[in-house]
Amino acid sequence: MRQVSHPLMLFLAFSGCPTLAQTAFITCQNGEELSRIDLAGMQETARWPLPGKPAGVAVGLDKTLFTVSPDSKMVRRLSAETGETVAQVTLEGGPIGIALDQDRGRVFVSDWYNARLWVLDSETLKVQSELPTGAAPAGIAISKDGRFLASADKDADQVSVFDADTLQPLHRSPVGSRPFGLRFDPDGRLFVGNVGSNDVSVVDAETGSVLATVPVGERPYGIAFAHGRAFVTNQYANTLSVMSLETLEHEAVIDVGEYPEGIDATAGEDLLVIANWFDNTVSIVDPQALSVLETMETCDGPRAFGRFLQGGRP
Repeated sequence: MRQVSHPLMLFLAFSGCPTLAQTAFITCQNGEELSRIDLAGMQETARWPLPGKPAGVAVGLDKTLFTVSPDSKMVRRLSAETGETVAQVTLEGGPIGIALDQDRGRVFVSDWYNARLWVLDSETLKVQSELPTGAAPAGIAISKDGRFLASADKDADQVSVFDADTLQPLHRSPVGSRPFGLRFDPDGRLFVGNVGSNDVSVVDAETGSVLATVPVGERPYGIAFAHGRAFVTNQYANTLSVMSLETLEHEAVIDVGEYPEGIDATAGEDLLVIANWFDNTVSIVDPQALSVLETMETCDGPRAFGRFLQGGRP
């Protein structure tokens, strides 16, 4: 395993790339704000009040934007241009994670306290149904092809996998200790960050079998993919672990900010954006050079738990 150093690099060399004309929406839990960052200009373009200690976020491809505020139990649909609340609903329980199924007009929200996922109408936020999970579901993910929906059931040490079309349960797969964040890779495998066992479980969503368990840094949280690699935020190590999607071998470590959490990749896989909760910054990483391009200040306590890049990978 090689350690990668990353001096601050000028981003201007990359500014001509059209895939960089994208926007990050960073939920800041401590400051109760939402930060909007223009990735082409490398600058914050708005900061809006967002009460209730926001954490979860889901951004669509058509200016749709959803957030979850666990303290107020509020799920909001916001305007990505003005930050105005378009719709909202209070969910009695422990809402935390969120994912958008844009093609079917659904939003899924995990209930930390009641072992379920809420299924909401993405326009009205009206509750349509509920799906049973294991104890303390946190992260939610939908596969790129739209076939599978999965939740990380932290206190059950498992993931629940559903048919995303029919919403029928398919598998409950044991993984590592205390899974929290998860995401499907481009080939449809489910990568799960286990914060208790400091590893990532790779799950076959079709069969529910665990294909591999890969050790990473201390307290892995969020996962994103770019250029044939998986990138995992390690909260306690202040790093990203890098692994090959082909071999599932650990390749490198990248130092980022303090207590990195949410991570997302641009549509063209040109950039990774990482929210660093404890130092109130966002790290912009080149996933090919494995180096930090820029570190930007943002609002207090950035979490960005979910898909937070407008125009990011589906």
